[in-house]
Amino acid sequence: MDLGNPVGGPKGPDPHLNSAFASLFGYFACMSWFRMGEVAQMLGVSTDTVRRWADSGRLIAERTDGGQRRFDGRELARFATEIAENPDAHPRSVSARNRFPGLVTKVTRDTVMAQVEIQAGPHRIVSLISAEAVDDLGLEPGVRAVASIKSTNVIIERAE
Repeated sequence: MDLGNPVGGPKGPDPHLNSAFASLFGYFACMSWFRMGEVAQMLGVSTDTVRRWADSGRLIAERTDGGQRRFDGRELARFATEIAENPDAHPRSVSARNRFPGLVTKVTRDTVMAQVEIQAGPHRIVSLISAEAVDDLGLEPGVRAVASIKSTNVIIERAE
């Protein structure tokens, strides 16, 4: 047997087996697998949330030989799309503790980025965010918003 050919036989390679092997190999070669931490980061949730989704069957996970969960990229894409289409069904919580509710006082923008100023009590908070985020959040002077500060990052979200 030719060890360089995984499906060869004593009479040479079997074209039918080679075709099947190539199809199967192509199927697995194009699959993307993600670890739980990567899934959590991509979906903007904690690993505990991903674990709960997997345990409840909402997000399909497979176990590696070592017992760790892994997630198929196509299944993850389907789930992420489902979440995006129905955001109210998947409430998010924010781990940042330094939250400053206030009022948007100024928005300066160009085609890509925007500078948002919030007056939160005696604090004036300025953040640079994408112009798309400003549009999605409906930020403009007079709108209530919350600035969440975590490390060196300031996160702006619209207050309810």
